[in-house]
Amino acid sequence: MICLTEINQHNWPAALKLRVTQEQLNYVADPAGILARGYAYRDCHARVWGIQQDGVLVGLAMVREFDDEPLGYELQQFLVDHRHQGQGVGTAALELVLDRLRAEGRWPTVEVCVKKTDAPALRVYQKAGFVDSGYVDPEVPDAVNLVCKLTNEL
Repeated sequence: MICLTEINQHNWPAALKLRVTQEQLNYVADPAGILARGYAYRDCHARVWGIQQDGVLVGLAMVREFDDEPLGYELQQFLVDHRHQGQGVGTAALELVLDRLRAEGRWPTVEVCVKKTDAPALRVYQKAGFVDSGYVDPEVPDAVNLVCKLTNEL
């Protein structure tokens, strides 16, 4: 069973042991970087959730709120340990993240920036309902900005 858990003083050492493939390091921060970003963006209501599979920490997700227009959520980091990829963990965990954000209900959308060369991640996000927003970030022109509606009210 897949679930989200808060990162705390008891499980953060396990989070630091998570690993992605060498190629994936071009797309996602390492676990220490994700935890640091969660702290650095605390003024933007950032939170880092652990992804658990059958009670074992197998990934991390970091969400923050935009502090400029358009207001919404940003899924800034999403990592599944390489030993647990290809098993549906990412897809299930992403749905749990979206469900949490829907339940929270502060913003109608969540965005994610994905490198165009990261085909597996693009498939997972598109499967969850993310679509190209049409925005091209001049600082990351080799990425696509995807958006997912969390409500029917847009």
